[in-house]
Amino acid sequence: MSAKVSIEAFSNMSMDPNVRGFIHRPDAPSGNGLIFTHGAGGNCQSSLVVAIAEVFSGAGFAVLRCDLPYRQARSYGPPRPGEAARDRLGLKSAVAAMRGAVPGRLFLGGQSYGGRQTTMLCAEEPGLVDGLLLTSYPLHPPGKPAQLRTQHLPKLTIPALFVQGTRDPFATIDEARSAISLIPGKTALLPVENQGHDLGFKGKKRADDLVGLVLSEFEKLFGLA
Repeated sequence: MSAKVSIEAFSNMSMDPNVRGFIHRPDAPSGNGLIFTHGAGGNCQSSLVVAIAEVFSGAGFAVLRCDLPYRQARSYGPPRPGEAARDRLGLKSAVAAMRGAVPGRLFLGGQSYGGRQTTMLCAEEPGLVDGLLLTSYPLHPPGKPAQLRTQHLPKLTIPALFVQGTRDPFATIDEARSAISLIPGKTALLPVENQGHDLGFKGKKRADDLVGLVLSEFEKLFGLA
């Protein structure tokens, strides 16, 4: 049964980069927390990001869905070359902002570009959080399978759940499995049949049953069930 949840705008302007987004606070918190961010063309109001926050907070997680620094700087368009390092610092700021509100385990993740920056940050700082939730990981640009973005994965030592559509042009399931095998930390892959990069969340369309399954697999991986 889902817990009652309050949703509030959240900002911390004392950090550089700033933290901006929305926090979902369950009335009966488990003590664990999740920070989840968006893909290159989206923001923290994207339907998948909102659904993740709703379902996980309903299960007792305090959830911060946040805008990356490039999205705080402008309301549309993808990140520009050279902005990724600052986006990772923005995620680090979000972790620091949530630490005081989460007495238990803290998890980090994101959709596509946001998830990739999350893995890069945690490869650089392995003790930053307790685990990762990664949806639609952009393993390579569409149509360019030779341009793999896997160099940092052997340094990723914390557990991670990957959620990947079977029709995602950024990675086939076999490509995802091969890449994930490079990670020394504990991992799990949840294939989503007949879905592309948006995992069924396009515009106002939502695949809410999927997020329930994501929660179940996440709790199983981290021993939270």
